[in-house]
Amino acid sequence: MSTLSPTAAPALPADRPVETTRSWKLPIAFGVFTLLALVLFGFARRGGTATFRLSTSGDFFALPNVPLPAAATGVVVIVLLAIATVYAIVETRGSRRVPLWVTALFALVFVVGFLSWAVAGDSITIPGMLVGALSLSVPLVFGALGGVISERVGVVNIAIEGQFLAGAFTSAMIASLTGSAWVGLVGALIAGVLVSFVLAAFSIKYLVDQVIVGVVINAFISGLTGFLYSQVLSPNQQTLNVGIRFPKFDVPVLHQIPVIGPIFFEQTVVVYLAYVAVAVVTFGLFKTRWGLRLRAVGEHPQAADTVGINVARTRFWNVSIAGAVAGLGGAYFTLDAAGGFTKDMTAGAGYIALAAVIFGRWDPVRATLAALLFGFASNLQNTLAAVGSPVPSEFLLMLPYVVTIFAVAGLVGQSRGPAAAGKPYTKS
Repeated sequence: MSTLSPTAAPALPADRPVETTRSWKLPIAFGVFTLLALVLFGFARRGGTATFRLSTSGDFFALPNVPLPAAATGVVVIVLLAIATVYAIVETRGSRRVPLWVTALFALVFVVGFLSWAVAGDSITIPGMLVGALSLSVPLVFGALGGVISERVGVVNIAIEGQFLAGAFTSAMIASLTGSAWVGLVGALIAGVLVSFVLAAFSIKYLVDQVIVGVVINAFISGLTGFLYSQVLSPNQQTLNVGIRFPKFDVPVLHQIPVIGPIFFEQTVVVYLAYVAVAVVTFGLFKTRWGLRLRAVGEHPQAADTVGINVARTRFWNVSIAGAVAGLGGAYFTLDAAGGFTKDMTAGAGYIALAAVIFGRWDPVRATLAALLFGFASNLQNTLAAVGSPVPSEFLLMLPYVVTIFAVAGLVGQSRGPAAAGKPYTKS
């Protein structure tokens, strides 16, 4: 007779057998980018030198500029990418996984080569470019963390875009009414929770398809905030949409470290909250009883139910927590980046955050890194446009979405999400 306590967390079920089928996605992706490098840096090579500035005026000490001859750098990059591609083919043929660091190094080498080619004859400030990338990544980080929590507990959160919009609208209006960005931040958190209540109620209690519910919520919130903006905020811009923002706070000493200081330690409260959120979610998910129960419900709800865990309640409250985190991402748009609400200002960032969840394989740290990658791609179009890059402006506009599609479809490879994600559970 089992004597398990009703409050005990069940052990997670053993992992399913790992598939031994070879996945050629990564070698093919490496080959495509190697060919692209050959075309750009070889056949369409550019003369001149690209100068990379590494220091800003407030640093402890100045780092020297790094000049890279565009033509020579292109040749080196092509050779390195070809070696990495051959290595990926050999590893895949042997049914071995290509290490993550190889993929990261491949991406870094390609980016260096591409920047050297695009900025040839000009200069670029690396800290400034990375600061812009981080700024565009912060809401994606919050959204990705919310998506990880929700999907780990078994509910697919397509409604991140709606939670972003609700948080952005509410934070802008409440901050304008109260004159406090802090109160607006709390309002964004509550708005995200309210949107998640709708998702949880329909998907958990009424067993409606979670993807359909999420899409409907996004469309509804988009229409509602757009209507309220045109009918309420716009006519009362000076009282309801003032554009109150958090000031930047420089962390003493740390903000003067070259390169990383301006990027990580000259930010606003919302950005620092993102750092804390990543650490808290990662620790809580893998090191606490809360995280064990959450993952158990997302992997095997029936096993969790047999030891007394209320599956529906666990899913409901954790989806609400996920909504609160995503709501903070919405607040970033109005309390940090833009300073006021505009119609559909999130511009599909919720869907990119969802892609970061998949690309990050439902892991908080990896999802955060994926969000940083997509933010870098989004900011790259601004950087290249500013230096007069030869890349067509139409391609620059679609660059972040191309990177998102390529990352999810080409680099994810074999991965398994939470076993019960998207599957309604009824107590037998």
